[in-house]
Amino acid sequence: MEAMNQAQGNGAGWNLEATYQTLPKALFEPCEPVPVKQPTLLLFNRAIAEHLGLDAKQLETQDAIFAGNALPPGSQPIAQAYGGHQFGQFNILGDGRAILLGEQVTPIGERYDIQLKGSGRTLYSRRGDGRSAMGPMLREFILSEAMHALGVPTTRSLAVAATGEAVHRETLQPGAVLTRVAASHIRVGTFQFAAAMSNYEALKALTAYTIQRHYPEVNQAENPPLELLNQVIAKQAELIAQWMSLGFIHGVMNTDNMSICGETIDYGPCAFLNAFNPGMVYSSIDHQGRYAYGNQPNIGHWNLVRFAETLLPLLHEEKEQAIELAQNALDDYAERFNVAYKRRMLAKIGIEQEEEGDFDLAQRLLNLMQASDADFTHTFRALSEERAVPLQLEAAPEYQEWRTVWESRLGSQKAESLEAMRRVNPWIIPRNRWVEEAIEAVVEKGDFEPLGHLMGALERPFEGSEATREFLTKPYEEDESYQTFCGT
Repeated sequence: MEAMNQAQGNGAGWNLEATYQTLPKALFEPCEPVPVKQPTLLLFNRAIAEHLGLDAKQLETQDAIFAGNALPPGSQPIAQAYGGHQFGQFNILGDGRAILLGEQVTPIGERYDIQLKGSGRTLYSRRGDGRSAMGPMLREFILSEAMHALGVPTTRSLAVAATGEAVHRETLQPGAVLTRVAASHIRVGTFQFAAAMSNYEALKALTAYTIQRHYPEVNQAENPPLELLNQVIAKQAELIAQWMSLGFIHGVMNTDNMSICGETIDYGPCAFLNAFNPGMVYSSIDHQGRYAYGNQPNIGHWNLVRFAETLLPLLHEEKEQAIELAQNALDDYAERFNVAYKRRMLAKIGIEQEEEGDFDLAQRLLNLMQASDADFTHTFRALSEERAVPLQLEAAPEYQEWRTVWESRLGSQKAESLEAMRRVNPWIIPRNRWVEEAIEAVVEKGDFEPLGHLMGALERPFEGSEATREFLTKPYEEDESYQTFCGT
């Protein structure tokens, strides 16, 4: 069998289709993964495999598929074209190190992209090698699965396979390929690419395809492209509000990293807050703080403006009328985000039905946390458990005043409120240092035990399980000098 032949038989449950390839050829390029020297499966996600309708037992022995040395039956591999504003500057991009194998249709009719990340050079690689280092691929596996467990819409990770080859970044590092699962990989940048090419037919076809795949109900609207814009605005407002409520910093909110279907995508320089600080930046390349934690809602709006610009030719034949329709839709973003964010932050302090002054109560707690460098996750979970909050916050006189007002607000419903709080305030998040320690153990020593312990705890973040308790007393360093890196 040739290295890139499709794997024989379909006993593993593959049911791949390739509807994206029905779009105009300008939007993608047929491209096969580049085989690697020594494919070895490192991590495999049985839960998502079973959800996809795949035979996990069989796939755990098929290292070649997850490294790109063989293709699942039905694969029609392509690299997708897209553009993107990277730190505010527009560039033509595309899948420079990723290949879409096809769309797995599950037994209940759901459709998911199956993509190999780090699978070799493509037409869009430019000067890149098309490969990925093992560390960032392990990181995406950990973070994406942690986000899923926290209830955040996200791409998922099916597998990580070692390549047996080194990649050169700042140093030589072992290579790996991630198998990513997504509702789709259509981005704001995909629309920007079609618009930048002045390819009206491609833009029109992409819009129709996106509506049919992700928002079929939009076809009943008087103006489907406008209603698509409204739906994407609503999805992004809710997603970013959820990020903010968990202390998550995406780190690289370029328009090519904003999914049209409202999933969190691309886990490069992302991180979670320890001490609460709206200005916190972890990314080594975000020198101006463009994608700081507190800036994410505004960047979400900025990215949506870029999306709206691409749809103008489809919104109305008169440009001024199209701009007015787009602006009216965009004007709703702030209200949508504020409502979603307020709802989530009030839930974190046990308030379901808002009364006057409630959001100010939540904001005052955040201000106290910032002033005392109190840990974001620990503070909210401690309140949920009626445990002592971080010492530096407990010692603040203003906090005791705040707590008196808060307990008075909960009143006789306090027990029910605390129970509700425990459902939204996690015990554990993927702390930056813990993630790094687990990755280093695998990359440098081949030791999977720390990773296994961490993943076991992250699977049930809202439960005080035995696995979780191991981490509740485990120290972690403050993040003043901590940096995350893009991986390319």
